[in-house]
Amino acid sequence: MFHVKRTLEEFDVIVVGGGHAGVEAALAAARLRKKTALVTLSLKSIARMSCNPSIGGLAKGHLVRELDALGGEMGRAIDQTGIQFKMLNRSKGRAVWSPRAQADKRRYAEYMQQTLLNTNNLHIIEGEGARLIFSMASVRGIYLKDGRQIFGKAVILTNGTFLNGLIHIGPIQIAAGRYGELPSVGLSDQLKAEGFVVKRLKTGTPSRVTHRSIDFSRMSPQYGDPDPEPFSFTTSAFHPKNIPCYLTYTHEKTHEIMRAALHRSPLYTGDIHGTGPRYCPSIEDKIVRFYDKPSHQLFLEPEWEGSEQWYVNGFSSSLPIDIQFKALRTVPGLENAEFIKPGYAIEYDYLPSYQLRHSLETKDISGLYFAGQINGTSGYEEAAVQGFMAAVNACRALDGQDPIIFSRSEAYIGVLIDDLITKETDEPYRMFTSLAEYRLILRADNTDHRLYPAAEKIGIQSQQMIEHFKSSVQEKDLIKQFFKTASCPKDSPLRLSPDRTERYDQLIKKHILRQEHLSAIHHTLFPEVQFHSLDQAFIEILYEGYIHRQEQMVTKMRLLEEKQIPEHFNYDTVKSLSNEGREKLKRFRPETLGQAGRIRGISPSDIQILLIYLT
Repeated sequence: MFHVKRTLEEFDVIVVGGGHAGVEAALAAARLRKKTALVTLSLKSIARMSCNPSIGGLAKGHLVRELDALGGEMGRAIDQTGIQFKMLNRSKGRAVWSPRAQADKRRYAEYMQQTLLNTNNLHIIEGEGARLIFSMASVRGIYLKDGRQIFGKAVILTNGTFLNGLIHIGPIQIAAGRYGELPSVGLSDQLKAEGFVVKRLKTGTPSRVTHRSIDFSRMSPQYGDPDPEPFSFTTSAFHPKNIPCYLTYTHEKTHEIMRAALHRSPLYTGDIHGTGPRYCPSIEDKIVRFYDKPSHQLFLEPEWEGSEQWYVNGFSSSLPIDIQFKALRTVPGLENAEFIKPGYAIEYDYLPSYQLRHSLETKDISGLYFAGQINGTSGYEEAAVQGFMAAVNACRALDGQDPIIFSRSEAYIGVLIDDLITKETDEPYRMFTSLAEYRLILRADNTDHRLYPAAEKIGIQSQQMIEHFKSSVQEKDLIKQFFKTASCPKDSPLRLSPDRTERYDQLIKKHILRQEHLSAIHHTLFPEVQFHSLDQAFIEILYEGYIHRQEQMVTKMRLLEEKQIPEHFNYDTVKSLSNEGREKLKRFRPETLGQAGRIRGISPSDIQILLIYLT
């Protein structure tokens, strides 16, 4: 029983958890002029980078760019606090280029904390959420562990790894949400009692070592781009630092030490029950699964500018401390490594997200939203976009408006949320470009052109930026028209076509006019337009045939996406459905035929039968 102390204030939106999902959720709700409470264990822990000190990466950079176009904060934050910026995959096609930045994790957290403190309509409450307050099938607020009772019209849970969090270091088990911080106990048990399915996942983090103990001369320095691009469209005069990371490798001696100690790893003793991430496994998992590999890459990364604490990226482990220490000291450059913090695995509760609508509101409790690792995702970026979308849709629901739901052809955000809702998450979900079937349309470089109508509809992005985005689209269209009608003269200083006169678009498609020529074309032909507009015109002409083909696929799929399935549709009345199909449809309760078709176990014949029945 809780001794109830009711707060004097009531809120429109209550956000529980101050991680990356909670930060974006709280800022979005407050900026939409809703009275917002952010409940967090500690102000100083808000926006903490508890794992790798970086933002972006493959597909994750796309998410950050999309969030920025819509009015989120993560892109601006990393532009102000990053210490190295790099565009990944430059040697490949533009669809998979993705920005990444090393962060000064201290300055990043401080930036976000100050942004929250300076945001109108936002109240930060230090405390631990203990139980939700329900009224019938709606949420009405939350009890804090100290007895305070906070009322609100919508609640967004962004608890990260804190729900019944349990850290493993060899045989040692520590109840914690992350190293040195207490877990959140009670909420997931209450949700389970309310009928929610609750499961366990596992993630981990590597050891941290002292700067003074690293021999960098035995490693390869890894710098960022000499001409880096910012994440945010609002960032100008971008001249960030370029502090190197360092590359080294494990070798067979490292692997021998860990193989000999697998019987002491909770991954193999059965102490860990949650499933870990397939694409970011612990080092002991790597040497077992990839036994034929003689070495694995390790990146030494500073956690802030001038940091004495360095992050050993690639050496995530739950092995006992003595084994971690012994194995790490076999790595070139780390022979004298000094530990600041050991690596560890952490198990935590999550709620499989087929229990949510695409708005991220729970199907059974009105006004209750989940965002971030509670939905089975991994990564700061996946969490941030979920927090933002949950807050936007909670605010729209309070105003009697329809939710903002992105399709798979509109945004990586749409791919992420659709995958969560229509696929069973039995391991931490990580965003990849390969998961987006329309990735040539969903490039990181065109997020402003794709998403400015949605940004205008949401109402967080400044009107000045919206007009800037619109202007860029207009410029791009005019440049494309010029390229398709104008010919490059033979005596052009670019000397692109010395033997004959050809249109610019023909030269682009023949790879005669290339990316490296754009600066000269910008200077000579379009000095008044944004370079970004010229770049977009070039890319759309270069990939025109492929883009057209993907757009045709989108049109075909839209017919299925628009076919609604009634919320309480009785699948038992459709006798021709397969048994597995019927069971999956009843569990996932898809909103459209398109969503139904993406559920594992639903056959094409099941979709055809449903289509006929619904029609």
